[in-house]
Amino acid sequence: MSTLTIRMPEAKHARLRRLAARRGISMNKLIDELATVALAQHDAETRFRALAARGSAKRGLELLDKLDRGFRRHR
Repeated sequence: MSTLTIRMPEAKHARLRRLAARRGISMNKLIDELATVALAQHDAETRFRALAARGSAKRGLELLDKLDRGFRRHR
């Protein structure tokens, strides 16, 4: 395990403490969970960009049009 020291405004720190308390977890666990979410979002974006770079813009637009038509039918 590593130690991380960060500086942040007192008001933000207080809000994070309240959030951790509401969730019934420690500040350490809260920050660990938030870091996990941030990394998962980054990984998903990286994967999306890699797949998009290999894909066809024309085919992507066709699929979006198909989704739009399906969405409009089900409203």
